[in-house]
Amino acid sequence: MSLEIDHSKIGIKEVAIEAGVSPATVSRALRGLQHVNAETRRRIVDAAEKLNYPIPQAPAKAIYGRTNSVGVVAPYVSRWYFAQVINGAEQALRESGLDLLLYNFSQMKGRERLFQHQMLKGRVDALIVISLPPTEEEFESMLSLGIPIALVGMHHDRCSSVAIDDVAGARTATQHLVNQGHKKIGLLSGRPDDPFGFSVPQDRRNGFMSVLAESGIEWNPAREVYGDFTMHGASRAMDDLLARPNRPTAIFAESDEMALGALQAIRRHGLKVPEDISIIGFDGHEMAEFSDLTTIEQPVTVMGEMAAWSIMERLKAPKSELHSLTLPTTLIVRNSTRRLEPDEV
Repeated sequence: MSLEIDHSKIGIKEVAIEAGVSPATVSRALRGLQHVNAETRRRIVDAAEKLNYPIPQAPAKAIYGRTNSVGVVAPYVSRWYFAQVINGAEQALRESGLDLLLYNFSQMKGRERLFQHQMLKGRVDALIVISLPPTEEEFESMLSLGIPIALVGMHHDRCSSVAIDDVAGARTATQHLVNQGHKKIGLLSGRPDDPFGFSVPQDRRNGFMSVLAESGIEWNPAREVYGDFTMHGASRAMDDLLARPNRPTAIFAESDEMALGALQAIRRHGLKVPEDISIIGFDGHEMAEFSDLTTIEQPVTVMGEMAAWSIMERLKAPKSELHSLTLPTTLIVRNSTRRLEPDEV
């Protein structure tokens, strides 16, 4: 003898019992929220349909495995570059009705958890990775997710990417100083023992060194200090550089944030920019304009937008072509650099 179910008394608790999950999980699944894997979501939907429990109006794709969320992996969020890329991506995703889930870590343990334990599996429909060169093992782990991936600040032939030519940008910055008659040029760079393996510091250093070599300018290693791509780190590094003999007449800072920290240190030592020292940065930070800083401007927010659009295209058409874009940089000349007079060279 079969028992007749009184559907007027069916609630979320009964659906949870039928599906073998908690009421909270039922609520998240039927509203199309993330953190419910596809198999559990389907079991909950089947239980709700069997019991004639009303399913909230949600996009069918969200109920059947689509999270409507895009993951963004960034080693830092407080630093200007990463914040601007994230902002650009978030705007583009929001306009298309997609949510952004941020996976941020500043220590290697966080990186290991993310890639080795596949924290992303079933949580996002696509992934944007910002300036974090993955190892081959990590890249295979990402590809195994079977979702569209876009890289920002680097290229890989197996996924879409958008970046700038950091070597060319650094060459332009250094050539600007050389063209103004500077030969004693200092370098404010990143950490040589960077645990994340960022390519940007070395690429910009290579561009700097290549121009010196082509110009016949002998490099003095004592003119390089490490600012860790932060204002505070650069300020301390500049203190060290200014305490050394044979002070440079110009500085190439590999980021605007480091250039801003260097400006503070230069003033603290009673020196003036550009009368005593010229300085050029890299990025196009909004504070560069207010500090009258000469810089190499890159379209950071646009890169975030383009990465978002590339993965949205892949979500709509998984077989669509992968895009690898290299965007131009622009030299913005302000009053932090000057031409040396013949008797100053």
